[in-house]
Amino acid sequence: MPPAPAKPGPAREEQIILFRISGQHFAVSSASVQEVRSVDSMSGLTAEITAPGLRKVRHVVQRGDRSLFIVNGAAHFGLAPSPGALIFVLRKTRTALLVDGIEKMTSMTRLQALPLSFCHEERRWYRGLTALDQTVVPVVQPEGFLSADELALLDAAMPPPPERVAENGGQNAVENDVEGMESAT
Repeated sequence: MPPAPAKPGPAREEQIILFRISGQHFAVSSASVQEVRSVDSMSGLTAEITAPGLRKVRHVVQRGDRSLFIVNGAAHFGLAPSPGALIFVLRKTRTALLVDGIEKMTSMTRLQALPLSFCHEERRWYRGLTALDQTVVPVVQPEGFLSADELALLDAAMPPPPERVAENGGQNAVENDVEGMESAT
């Protein structure tokens, strides 16, 4: 008599946050989100940043000795521009994600592999797909929002620390260097 087929173990449940960007739904593991902040609560704490060829990041916030780069979710996913109302501070990354809102917190028991139609960089963006309320929802990979190359570009574009600006009489170091070069000629 052949052995009985192995019974599948109980489905592993994972808590997720279902969120919205430009009318599209996405999910992220709640364990990946360290903190949820309103955009208003970050007012005055962020600095503008411009990195060549990287339009999805416009702001950075210092958290202790860490720089968190705020990724505009709409720009990242190539969606219609949206103002964003909440920021997810993602755990174990240097990324905070700008989203429009949270739909609900729920759980998923099944994560499907990405179909082959997901190719190139979007394979890095998503962990897989899940079904919620008869809708297929992509589950984002927190580490997929900024590649190592993008982080290097952003680090190079960082504004000088506030104490360095204060030492230079309110001018940043680049302006002082340019003025020093002009006076030397």
